[in-house]
Amino acid sequence: MHSGATAAVSGRRDQLLAWLANHRQVSSETLVALLVNWVTSAMTWLVLGIALALPVFLYLVLLNIVALSVDFDGNPRISIYLQQEATASETKQALGLVGDHPDTQEVKFITPDEALADFQERSGFGDVLNSLERNPLPPVIELVPRNAEPYALRQRILEIEVLPFVDLVVVDLAWIERLFAFISFGERVAWALSLILSLGVLLVVGNTIRLAIENRRTEIEVVKLVGGTDNFVRRPFLYLGFWYGLGGSITAWILVHTCLLFLAGPVELIAQSYQDDFSLQGLSAMETLALCFVGSLLGILGAAFAVSKHLHTFSAAMLAEG
Repeated sequence: MHSGATAAVSGRRDQLLAWLANHRQVSSETLVALLVNWVTSAMTWLVLGIALALPVFLYLVLLNIVALSVDFDGNPRISIYLQQEATASETKQALGLVGDHPDTQEVKFITPDEALADFQERSGFGDVLNSLERNPLPPVIELVPRNAEPYALRQRILEIEVLPFVDLVVVDLAWIERLFAFISFGERVAWALSLILSLGVLLVVGNTIRLAIENRRTEIEVVKLVGGTDNFVRRPFLYLGFWYGLGGSITAWILVHTCLLFLAGPVELIAQSYQDDFSLQGLSAMETLALCFVGSLLGILGAAFAVSKHLHTFSAAMLAEG
């Protein structure tokens, strides 16, 4: 009894080791085969890379637009102008009512003297402003709300306008609404483009695998005749699809970051003209891994579809001949 149990465990262990060894061998052999025919492989990787790069590039465009809008006060700031005759205690009360609201992310108080000094520096009319008998600028509260959606901003503005000692509330909702609409439209375009081009990747990989299967048709028939399982026949083509997908993802990464490097110079010059240090953002490490995962998965799925279809055809043909 004891020796029988040991033999069973040893047998399962040997099977697992053999299975892992076969996977390692097949994965390395398929990669070497692709690298030997590197011209054909590079052309396939380039096609897949372009298909994967387009939605990724659009995603980065949207990501940088959002980042750019943040750098250029894209987080909408509500300017609350208090009455000029408001006393220090009244100003403090208004500041507390605004700052203690749960939707307040950041609040900043600008005194009339600070506002005048900033205006003198930006306008260049320092001498003219110094000749004024009194400071005409009121105290201002700059508010950054947590919720930047246009409807929520409108509700917040209505609440602020009825507060005591508030003279005027200013925020440009039009550009915020346009920005949200553009980002929403861009996200839908990116998703639609991703779905369409993912289908393209599946078709390209599937067609490439189909050609590889036709080239090894006789070999597959012999393996099936001697009792080879479908999984054994399918395995090298799945790894082939994996390497195609992974190579396409790496190619997409290179294409996207090459485009970003090409555009970085002009974008930084424009940003510097607005006295801003904005720079284009590329894919993060996690986003790069996600790209490689998606590309590899699409390659495996395309290969699996092509292999399953041809295995079914082979099996039907062998049954007919038998």
